Amino acid sequence: QVQLVESGGGSVQAGGSLRLSCAASGYTYSSNCMGWFRQASGKEREGVAAIYTGDGSTYTADSVKGRFTISQDNAKNTVYLQMNSLRPEDTAMYYCAAVGASAVVPVLDPYEYNYWGQGTQVTVSS
Repeated sequence: QVQLVESGGGSVQAGGSLRLSCAASGYTYSSNCMGWFRQASGKEREGVAAIYTGDGSTYTADSVKGRFTISQDNAKNTVYLQMNSLRPEDTAMYYCAAVGASAVVPVLDPYEYNYWGQGTQVTVSS
């Protein structure tokens, strides 16, 4: 049974930082694509960043490039999202997702992912 468990959300002021974690279990972690997605109230879910767990290739949405960084710890089957210089518009529920594929196109399309965590709330105040 695939499980993705997110943690690390919270409330911060603009300019602050948070690090989200996603612990994965129940599947072969080393040959998948994992991503972070977010959904603000009244908006569609959007891709933030993704990483191929096999070779470590990363992809980041233009809206967060230079501020957010995705990384992984293979020994812990965990993916991280380091979020710096947070803005009020980053406020959303953040979800971790995974798909058992070595090539995902487009890599930040939420419809390409079939395993999802429960989400963790990030709130950025001005």
